[in-house]
Amino acid sequence: MEDDTLDAAFSALADPARRAIIARLSRSSATVNELAEPFAITKQAVSKHIQVLEQAGLITRTRDGQRRPCHLDPAALEALTGWIDTYRLEAERQYRRLDGVLSTLKDQHSKERS
Repeated sequence: MEDDTLDAAFSALADPARRAIIARLSRSSATVNELAEPFAITKQAVSKHIQVLEQAGLITRTRDGQRRPCHLDPAALEALTGWIDTYRLEAERQYRRLDGVLSTLKDQHSKERS
């Protein structure tokens, strides 16, 4: 995933309202009106949040007659989690090595006390 795409996606997800929209869309597609229901903000504000998510490539919109439902793009989220997993896995490897060193030191300390 390109840096600009990552930047846009993480920037879009920095807002709690946009994360809530993503969470809602993870269950099923929804229109702007449906997405706006739980928020104490205007539909126009929700529409702006949707535009940010769409520009970041996290959601898409289709036309269904007069309806324009929003859909989560699972591939975009998978790309983000893949990027995160790269660093998570490396951190886990380092922690396992540290655990091994600490265990060795603990065993040595126990033997010295015996």
